[in-house]
Amino acid sequence: MPKFTPRRLDTAFPGYEAALEELVAFEAAQDAGIDAAVAAIVAAVRTRGDAAVLEYTKRFDKLAAKSVAELEIGADVLRAAFESLPAAERDALVAAAARIREFHVHQIGKDWSYREANGNELGQRVTALDSVGIYVPGGRAAYPSSVLMNAIPAQVAGVAQIVMMVPTPSGVRNPLVLAAAHLAGVSRVFTIGGAQAIAALAYGTATVPVVDKICGPGNAYVAAAKRRVFGVVGIDMVAGASEIMIIADSTANPDWLVLDLFSQAEHDELAQAILLSPDAALLDAVEAAGQKWLKDMPRAKIILASFARRGALIRTRDLAEA
Repeated sequence: MPKFTPRRLDTAFPGYEAALEELVAFEAAQDAGIDAAVAAIVAAVRTRGDAAVLEYTKRFDKLAAKSVAELEIGADVLRAAFESLPAAERDALVAAAARIREFHVHQIGKDWSYREANGNELGQRVTALDSVGIYVPGGRAAYPSSVLMNAIPAQVAGVAQIVMMVPTPSGVRNPLVLAAAHLAGVSRVFTIGGAQAIAALAYGTATVPVVDKICGPGNAYVAAAKRRVFGVVGIDMVAGASEIMIIADSTANPDWLVLDLFSQAEHDELAQAILLSPDAALLDAVEAAGQKWLKDMPRAKIILASFARRGALIRTRDLAEA
């Protein structure tokens, strides 16, 4: 197992400001090559529909199908995935779903109105969208949390149809993702990924229904596609790399800190995880805990690459400076 040796910085050392500036610098501009490739994919799906979706799914995900209908996962399969989970995983999924649902129930907007002296009635009526699409990563990373956090708010709001797109490279399906789709009440699930999935949701095909809004994270091609179809369809946002910054004092639990840092670093080599603390002993303990936990991380290589590029443990003069 490679050693976990995160970059260490100290605000009291000469050159700290320059080192920090270099660490947090990130070019967020859209890559011209990616933008051109996505433009071609979106145009092809818009004009050729299912045929283009099948071509790109075979090309990028090595998943051949005779029809897009073959790429749809039935409700019975989703239910079976949920029922076949080990009890601990199933209970964790149910608990997470319940907490997410409880939070979003409090966000529901209410209708209101009032009448002016001249008789005019003014007000607000809150209604749900008819249909939303959610994109769930399923290639280098597959997260059931992405399903729950995107589908449950839509379900709570009263959205009639939730269409999920999840890539399954070489046909490999993640049972936790499918189980989460069952638990969250997803209406339809297609094993389609990348820019072609976003284009299919935005414009619709003979098989994939058009939606009102697209939500969910993805890679640079997914982000570029969402940017391109915005206006035709609503989107949540154009997401960038995952980032986390933690400020901790001597009372913090090093194991918890490491798991929080790793939870973001594992997303991508460009993810950024930074811990600030005035306690040098805590930073030492976090580094040691990181080495201990790394062996249990399925995405250890990505975590190490992320920390090598953009991660750091930073000692500050005091908590206020942090």
